[in-house]
Amino acid sequence: MCDTLVALPSATSDGSTLFAKNSDREPNEAQAICFYPRQQHPSGATVQCTYFAIPQVRETCAVLLSRPFWMRGAEMGANEHGVVIGNEAVFAKVRVPKTGLTGMDLLRLGLERASTADAALDVITSLLETHGQGGSGGYRHAFFYHNSFLIADRTSAWVLETVDRHWAARRVTGVASISNGLTIRNAFDLASPDLVSYAVKRGWCQGRDDFDFARCYSDFLYTRFSQCRARQPHTEAGLRAHAGRVTVADMMALLRSHASTGSTAADRPYTPAAGSNGDICMHYGNDLIRGSQTTGSLVAHLRPDRTAVYWLTGTSAPCLGLFKPFCLDGSTVDSWPEVAAGLGPEPGARYDPAVLWWEGERLHRAVLADYPARSAAFIRERDALEASFLATEAGRGGDPSASSASFSAHCLQQARAAQVEWARRVEAMPVTRPTAWAYRRRWRAHSSVSGMPQAVIR
Repeated sequence: MCDTLVALPSATSDGSTLFAKNSDREPNEAQAICFYPRQQHPSGATVQCTYFAIPQVRETCAVLLSRPFWMRGAEMGANEHGVVIGNEAVFAKVRVPKTGLTGMDLLRLGLERASTADAALDVITSLLETHGQGGSGGYRHAFFYHNSFLIADRTSAWVLETVDRHWAARRVTGVASISNGLTIRNAFDLASPDLVSYAVKRGWCQGRDDFDFARCYSDFLYTRFSQCRARQPHTEAGLRAHAGRVTVADMMALLRSHASTGSTAADRPYTPAAGSNGDICMHYGNDLIRGSQTTGSLVAHLRPDRTAVYWLTGTSAPCLGLFKPFCLDGSTVDSWPEVAAGLGPEPGARYDPAVLWWEGERLHRAVLADYPARSAAFIRERDALEASFLATEAGRGGDPSASSASFSAHCLQQARAAQVEWARRVEAMPVTRPTAWAYRRRWRAHSSVSGMPQAVIR
């Protein structure tokens, strides 16, 4: 499960485009922040995707990706031209093919091959019609789904929703958000040629006059189970409530929100064990009903006259994590090693304290033992440190490209030092309101598989 949202220049406080996504994956599915430079490819070259290879283009763009460690594709990312994309699993009446391009394949290919949001839309839909989508997108558990995408650049954005090789696209005005359900109904700007005729053939409508994409194609059970009908209105309402003055901090706050149906009662503070699939910041519950957790978060600040800044947690659970700044500019190729040193080695399936994601996961899992008390032990410090990052970045002025790598590296160094201290502090705290035994048992199992230290597994 995931949530992706965008606010175009008319809706933001500074005339920029703001884009955000929570990537929800399996509990031990570490997510890496990766940079890949612009590359030239020989004629006839191919690129290996998840299930098969496809023809490569002559030149690919430089990209910054947040991707599950085991796949080539990505959950979200940006390219050197300021194009950003996030994808969502959606569920339809049409069977998902056993092989095809995954949504993550399509997302990365779109970023590598397009210099505008319009061009990325064309890249993804062309690949979809040529090669199809399909295959399992799951890590340990097979998970088959179709995909929707939110595609944006500095001036425009598209909602693209797909089912097999069929698709519809709607140009965004103002703000928009997508979740794990089809949202395009009978008003769209572009569509695959057979979108309506296929629905007519299946008896879902009589023709264009009564065609409704979401009604015709959606699977009822999985769409309802995902609670996307609660999450998507919640994030869109949050954007509309701040229309004309949406900020980076607002986007971060939306990604951190929990109960989408309202605030938790004062005498019953939020705990992940009592969460639901209606939470924007998703916490794992169990493999059957709530098998996902937010494993990475992104807020993109696409400014019209300055280098774009991409704020990524690089850790799970944004309600506990810290957003750090990254930039893509002409110096990134040479300066990335300085930034990457703050991330540590790329994560794998096992706990490694040298890795940013796993270091953050140690803190996250320690907090789960008594979420209200343990999160309160450091959240104010987290907020203050993050606010200092935002203020420093906003005050740098002009074109900050020359110092962007040093700034990112400095923020990463501060964030990691704080994260280690917070984990030490939290692990030393007594558990005053322990979570349910069954919930602790499920998390102990995941932690044991990943090799998490015994101080956390209890």
